[in-house]
Amino acid sequence: MEQRAQVTSVEALESFRASLILFLSKARPTLEEVSNEVLRTTAWLQNEQRNYWDKQMRLRARELERAQQELFSARLSKLQKPTAAQQIALHRAQRAIREAEAKQQLVKKWSRDLENRTEPLLKQVAQLHGFLTKEMTQAVAYLAQAVKTLEAYAEAGSRSASSLPGAAEALKPANEMEPSGSPPPEPTTP
Repeated sequence: MEQRAQVTSVEALESFRASLILFLSKARPTLEEVSNEVLRTTAWLQNEQRNYWDKQMRLRARELERAQQELFSARLSKLQKPTAAQQIALHRAQRAIREAEAKQQLVKKWSRDLENRTEPLLKQVAQLHGFLTKEMTQAVAYLAQAVKTLEAYAEAGSRSASSLPGAAEALKPANEMEPSGSPPPEPTTP
């Protein structure tokens, strides 16, 4: 059994094509934005945060050295006893170093985790972007050609129907035809 295309409206195809173009104009920039946001986050984590905590380690290490030096000097000096403030400063500096070390370790861990979790997803985003860029662009062109072809076919059909006697009745919809397949009789006027 031969199958025929049941195209009832060329305008519907044109409307679908326009909607597809609109979708593509929004989807591609959105996918690019997602990829760029992941890259910005990765750069922030691997560069800015790592540099920040490296700098904090250096600053806090200097502060710890200064606090240790003051406490050591106070212990060596027979004139001065180590004060509670010096000991508190030393403990505070040690706690700050431990905090900076923990933050550095977290930044390294997050950096690895972010890369491991986003890499497969970024590949999927890139594939989708490629699909939208290549295949969907070809689909838009194919739809444009299909619309042109169908319009030319409809125009050719209407020209040939108007040039043949009785062809206008043949183009009438089936619901206007008599059950026998012939057109209904013309109404008579008295």
